[in-house]
Amino acid sequence: MPKTEKPVHDNVDPGAIQQAGWLGRWIDRIGIIFATGIVLSVLILMNEVILRYVFNAPTIWAHETTIFLCGMAFIYGGLYCTARNSHIRVVLIYDVIPPRIRRIFDVIISIVCAAASAMFAWAAYTMVLRAAFRPDGSIRLERSGSAWDPIFPGTVKIFLLVIMAVMAVQFIILAYNYARGRN
Repeated sequence: MPKTEKPVHDNVDPGAIQQAGWLGRWIDRIGIIFATGIVLSVLILMNEVILRYVFNAPTIWAHETTIFLCGMAFIYGGLYCTARNSHIRVVLIYDVIPPRIRRIFDVIISIVCAAASAMFAWAAYTMVLRAAFRPDGSIRLERSGSAWDPIFPGTVKIFLLVIMAVMAVQFIILAYNYARGRN
């Protein structure tokens, strides 16, 4: 029986970059959960279209649920791109500099991004204080105010805080590994 070779594809998914460490690998693995949320959003919207226009029986939850699922996926997307080094960047200078200088750029960029992520985490924290706690300190998540009135606004703000804090940590890991010259 002849030996078959696996086809070689140029678009092989590399996953998280090595410099992202264990955190990056973890971030990359759970990204499928948020991708599934987008697919679920499509199914919910298709269901809503059928219920509304075929059976004249729209739901009160479909719109807010799809916004919530897609919003969570978009927030997570920033962290996911950080771990995979697939974010948008202007490479006019970056691509023409020697690898040693590029590594210095990587360290500096990662430190600046860690600081920015930490500042955004702080801003998200101030939002969470208002969205998750009453003035007396008891917990009550902010609600949408619609007929269905889910706790999605408060949940999204808490999720944003967590993601921005994790992103700051991920950038610190990247800066450290770039500085060490880890490939």
